[in-house]
Amino acid sequence: MGLNAGDELVDVVDEFDQVIQVVPRRIMRADRLRHRAVFIAILDGAGRLLVHRRSPHKDVWPSWCDIAVGGVVGAGESYLEAAHRELAEEVGVSAATLAEIDLGESQPYDDDQVSLMARCYVVTTQGPFTFDDGEVVEAWWVHRDGLDDLLRRERFLPDSLALLLPLIDF
Repeated sequence: MGLNAGDELVDVVDEFDQVIQVVPRRIMRADRLRHRAVFIAILDGAGRLLVHRRSPHKDVWPSWCDIAVGGVVGAGESYLEAAHRELAEEVGVSAATLAEIDLGESQPYDDDQVSLMARCYVVTTQGPFTFDDGEVVEAWWVHRDGLDDLLRRERFLPDSLALLLPLIDF
């Protein structure tokens, strides 16, 4: 029997991205501990970005829209390993080349829900996409003007907007 998501181990890091503690994910969430995360923008190579709606069962920002696939880096996992894992788990893309777009440096993000250090990546692929793990309930392609319209109408994850959106050009 597998671990439930709340029991997954997560590295807690300091402001210099150094591991200071390892805790279960549920403790990280409950105590808003700084952890590592990855954000991956999916572009189609023709000027569109893949946007998706999160599952209503997510532990933070359920049913909100996101411009990135990604998530929490597991204890002992590298950012790149986590990015490949998340891409495969969330959208079924396992043979993709991820490009770092953050100059290889983790960036901090803090708000009233999360505290994290993140790395940002971009991948160009047209799919096909599958949503087998249930974290994504729907996804669609948008051009930049379509994203601007969606941003006015929908709730989007603030961390990926703050960290990833300024780095992608589509």
